[in-house]
Amino acid sequence: MARDLNSRCKKCRRAGEKLFLKGERCASVKCAMIRKPYAPGVHGKRMGRGLSEYGKQLAMKQRIKRIYGVLEKQFRKHFEDISGKEGIAGNLLMIRLEMRLDNVVYRMGLASSRNAARQLVNHGLLKVNGKSLDVPSALVKIGDSIKVSETKKEKKYFKDIAGALKNKKDVPSWISMDVANLEGKIVSKPDIASIGINADPQLVVEYYSR
Repeated sequence: MARDLNSRCKKCRRAGEKLFLKGERCASVKCAMIRKPYAPGVHGKRMGRGLSEYGKQLAMKQRIKRIYGVLEKQFRKHFEDISGKEGIAGNLLMIRLEMRLDNVVYRMGLASSRNAARQLVNHGLLKVNGKSLDVPSALVKIGDSIKVSETKKEKKYFKDIAGALKNKKDVPSWISMDVANLEGKIVSKPDIASIGINADPQLVVEYYSR
């Protein structure tokens, strides 16, 4: 499986904003966007000025890819799969990305970042509709249930997560969360207005439609 091994902190600096790729570290004073709030490289402090329209489209594509931790080939496939479908292409792309299993695990609060959620899935710690699934890019659908495997619930990590989830208020409305059983159910498609990501996916549509 292809992996992006580039520094996650540099991705935030390149985007010019926090992408919350490192979980709790992003909320601390160690965050790279606090220590070095400019693009990486010797010319970093001068980059990002006066971007062309193409440059803006490319930058937005890169930003969304980095937020969701998706490589170029897979990201383009997501775009191609929603192309031609009824609705606003940019919104359909974001909804599709939100329905990835690794993102859903992150949204449920079982991991502090999408990267950490991807590791949980890769290690086979979760079940979808009662069956083990270790493919982070798998798409869930309305009615699917995602839960921690019974044999893994006693791990200290999940005991700590269960305690933290009792006070968690930002689980999205399209996921019904059963904290006691560490289980979430997809009850609807994501509401584009509540995704909460600073991005304009229509720029991505324009980029791929050139």
